[in-house]
Amino acid sequence: MKVLVLGGTGFIGFPAAQALVRKGYTVYSLARTEAKEKTLAAEEIIPISGDVSSDAWIPLIATLDVIIEAITASPDGSRSVFERIEKAATELRPPGCPRLSYIYTSGTWVHGDSRTTTVTDTTPLLTPTKLVTWRPAIEQLVVNSTVLNGIVIRPSLLYGRSASILGMLFKGAAEGKVSWPGTPGGRYAVVHADDLAELYVLCAEKASVVGGKIFDGSNPVTESVDDFLEKLVRVSGAKGPYEYREPAHLFEEAITTTTLLRPYLANALLGWTPRKPGLIDGLDVYYAAWKASL
Repeated sequence: MKVLVLGGTGFIGFPAAQALVRKGYTVYSLARTEAKEKTLAAEEIIPISGDVSSDAWIPLIATLDVIIEAITASPDGSRSVFERIEKAATELRPPGCPRLSYIYTSGTWVHGDSRTTTVTDTTPLLTPTKLVTWRPAIEQLVVNSTVLNGIVIRPSLLYGRSASILGMLFKGAAEGKVSWPGTPGGRYAVVHADDLAELYVLCAEKASVVGGKIFDGSNPVTESVDDFLEKLVRVSGAKGPYEYREPAHLFEEAITTTTLLRPYLANALLGWTPRKPGLIDGLDVYYAAWKASL
């Protein structure tokens, strides 16, 4: 396959691109700086100079098999990228060729916040977290496309490697204090970056049979936020006890989201099973990895 990863230098896109290369596929990614180009090239990912707003990558659409969108975007940005790809696919790809597969990255915050209701991949989205109320409309735009073979992956809270969002918490812990938005009793749906990368590979490989599907990319069980913060105090050597605080803005409010998620579709259709130790069980390793990444 030929695969373009938009956001291929980011926390989600880079491991996905690396995993696709390991499977023997030709992988392209955008790079906005010379340093990023070198990082990609060192991993045998073909760099394309420019960003998603440029036209540098558009000609590739004529011969690609899959595009993975793994960029942090706004409602208008997500829609714009999708519509540009639809337009280019219509204009550049020959009649009768297979549909270009487009894997859009959403997130499990679309399920909203609830400490009482269990949800799955196919649960209707009634009250998404405020920060991402726009995402369900983009999901539907993708999976109902008549031009592209649309697929959606919803990652949960990521851990491992350079820690993603949790890096902010680890930084505070390293400075001696574990303080985090939320209230006692919350639970996180989580997934390791490497396990998520494997899900992207499986979706790309089996895109022709899972087009139109939406997958929650998350471990099969949620984890206690209280237990996580308590262990972080011990692992980091921060001064205890940990403390919760009021969210300062919509992003921090989203961080407080409890999603009692029991995903099943990726395992049932793709055989995907996360293999990494959970966030709490492997926290010693994950905290050390974050420190080493600085």
